[in-house]
Amino acid sequence: MTKIAIVLTENYTDWESAMLAAVLRGFYGVNVVTASPDGKPVTSSGGFAVTPAAALAALSADEIDMLIVNGGTQWDLPAGADLVALMRGMRARGKPVAAICGAVKALAQTGLIDGVPHTGNSAEELASVEGYRGGARFVAQPPALSYDGIITAAGTAPVSFMKAVCEALGFGGPQLDFYVGVLGAEHRAA
Repeated sequence: MTKIAIVLTENYTDWESAMLAAVLRGFYGVNVVTASPDGKPVTSSGGFAVTPAAALAALSADEIDMLIVNGGTQWDLPAGADLVALMRGMRARGKPVAAICGAVKALAQTGLIDGVPHTGNSAEELASVEGYRGGARFVAQPPALSYDGIITAAGTAPVSFMKAVCEALGFGGPQLDFYVGVLGAEHRAA
């Protein structure tokens, strides 16, 4: 069974991975586990409390198929060593890593997006990350961007982020198109 881990921090932005987790778990039968930096409960910006299944240090790149890092205000601080090591370990094993909103800043700290096209909240936000050298590869676009196992998105793109993650896991076709259509229907109505 496919297993993914979603990293949540205190004040995480709940809308960024809620649809993704529901589609993966509910429709595709993926084992979705949550982790926080220390394994302790976290509360979202909207007040949803989550008790994670694990601490970051307990996650192994050998045991999960994809790592997803959720956005939130904590990414204004440097990512911890456990997360950086896990992201690098995932990529060293050819496994996908996805980050949305402020979490793209954590991914930028690893150097993993320096050489690939990527997006996020803004080029200026990423330029403030120490060690980031990927400014020339930043793509300013509304939908998520997937390239060579790296998925990035602005916080305003949870539906295209969900689609890119599903496709990276091998799910696609009419069923995924249906979910994208349902979850993004209001945007077509405007």
